[in-house]
Amino acid sequence: MKLNYKRTIFVGFAFFLISLFWQAYDTIIPKMLTDKFGMSQSWSGVIMAIDNVLALFLLPLFGNLSDKCKSKSGRRTPFIKIGTILAVCFLLLLTFADMLQLKQLDLVAPDEPAAQEILYDADLTIQTPGGKEVVLQDAFSKSEYTAITMFDENGKTTADYTDYVVPARQAYAAAVTAENQTPLIIFVILLFGLLLSMATFRSPAVALMPDVTIKPLRSKANAIINLMGALGGITVLVLGMVFGTGKAQNALMSYGSFFSCIGALMLIALLIFLWRVKEPKFVEEMEAESARLGLDTGADTPEEEVGIAAAETAPAETPAKSEKLPREKMISLLLILASVVLWYLGYNAVTSKYSVYASSVLNLDYNMTLTIASAAAIVAYLPVGMIASKVGRRKTILAGVLMLGTAFLAASFLRAGSSPIVMNALFVLAGMGWATINVNSYPMVVELCKGDQVGKYTGFYYTASMAAQTLTPVLSGILMDKLGMTVLFPYGCFFVLAAFATMYFVKHGDNKPTA
Repeated sequence: MKLNYKRTIFVGFAFFLISLFWQAYDTIIPKMLTDKFGMSQSWSGVIMAIDNVLALFLLPLFGNLSDKCKSKSGRRTPFIKIGTILAVCFLLLLTFADMLQLKQLDLVAPDEPAAQEILYDADLTIQTPGGKEVVLQDAFSKSEYTAITMFDENGKTTADYTDYVVPARQAYAAAVTAENQTPLIIFVILLFGLLLSMATFRSPAVALMPDVTIKPLRSKANAIINLMGALGGITVLVLGMVFGTGKAQNALMSYGSFFSCIGALMLIALLIFLWRVKEPKFVEEMEAESARLGLDTGADTPEEEVGIAAAETAPAETPAKSEKLPREKMISLLLILASVVLWYLGYNAVTSKYSVYASSVLNLDYNMTLTIASAAAIVAYLPVGMIASKVGRRKTILAGVLMLGTAFLAASFLRAGSSPIVMNALFVLAGMGWATINVNSYPMVVELCKGDQVGKYTGFYYTASMAAQTLTPVLSGILMDKLGMTVLFPYGCFFVLAAFATMYFVKHGDNKPTA
C-alpha cells in the first residue's frame, strides 16, 4: 500500500481554499466588529458564533445530501464548486458595508491628535484591557489626552495608547453605530449569506478524502489535507503582514483590497481542484484497490491487517449498508466527539480572539505569531501521520493535547513587554500540538462508519466542532468583558486539558500500530 501523494495534494486544494477563508474570517471579522462597530467582546462573540450555529444544522444536512448526490462530476464536487463561487461573491460584497461604516466614523487617521480630540470630546466611559472602567475626561485633561502617542522612542506601542485610546476609539465606534445601524445591518446580512455559502460545501470537501483513500492510508492522507489547510492559513497571514492588517495604526483600514486577494486565491484554488480532481474516477480506483487488498469499508477494519495473503483473496463484497453501531463503539464515538467539543472550546477561543488580544494585551502583531504557529503545524503534519501509524492515533492525540494545553498555560502569564520570542516559541508548541490532534481525530470518527456513511459521520464530526465553536466565542467574550482580556489563555488551557480525560477512555476508532 502506498499513498498517492500527488493526487491527495490536489484533493487538498478544496481544504486549502476553505482555510484561506476561515483564517481571514477568524482574524479580520473580530477586529471589524470591535474596532469599526464598537462591539463588546460578548456581542462580537455572538456574531462570530453565527457560522457555527448554521453549521450545527447545515453541515450534517449537506454531508447527507452529498452522500446521495448522483452528479456526473461526483458526489462532492458540485457542492465545492457552487459554494466557493457564492462565498467569493459575498466576501467581495462585504467590503461595501465596511466602507459605509468607515465613512460614518470619519477617523481615517486614528493615531493623529485630531482623532484623539474627537474621542475626548465624545465624553466616553471606557473599559481598559484589565477590566477597569474609566471616565476619560476624569482621567485626563484634553491636552494630556491628545498628547498620548501610539509609539514610544523604541517603536513599541505605548501602554497609555493601548489602555485609553484604543478602548475610547471602540466606545466611540459603538456610539456612532447606535445612532445609525444601517451599515451594521447590511454587514450582518451579507455575513449571513457568506457563512451560508461556506456551510454548503465544508462537509462534502472533507468527506472527499476518505472517498478516494483506502482506510489504512487515511491518517497519512489527512496529514496532507491538513497540511494544505495550514498552507491556506499561512498564506492569509503572510498577506496580512503585506497589507499591515495587524498594525495598530491600521485598525481602521479598509479591507477591500485584502478581501479581493483572498477571493482571487479561493477561485484559483477551485480552478486547480476542478482541473486535476476527477472524483468519479478516483472513487472507482479506491474501490478497486480496496477489493484487491481484501479490504471492506466497514467500521474498525485494522489498518495494517493487509498483506500478501489478503491481497491474493477474492474481491471484497459490495460494502455493507448502514447499520447501527454496537454499544461499545457508540460509546467510543461519543467520547471522541466529546473530546472534539472540549479541545475546540479551548482552541477556537484563542484563535478567534487572539487578533484582538495581541493588540490589546501584548502589543504584538498577531500575523507573525499565528504565521509561526501555522508553519510549525505544517512541519508537524507529515511526521505526526507517520508516528500515528506506528504508535496509534489515540496515543498520538493525547500527546498533542498535552502540548497544546501546556502552551496555553504558559501563555497565560505573558503581558505587554514580555519577549515576543517566548510567545512565538509557545505558539510553535501550540501549532505542533494542534497538528497532532487534527491529523488523527477525524480519521478516528470515519473509521467507525460504513462506506455509505462517510458524509454522515463527517457531519457528526463537524457538528461537534461547530457546537463548541458556537459556544466558545460567546462564553469567552463574556468572561473577557467581566474579568478582563487576560482570562483568554487560562480559559483555553482548561478546556484543552479536559479533553485529555475523555480521549483517554476511547477504545475504538484507532488504527493497529505497526512494528
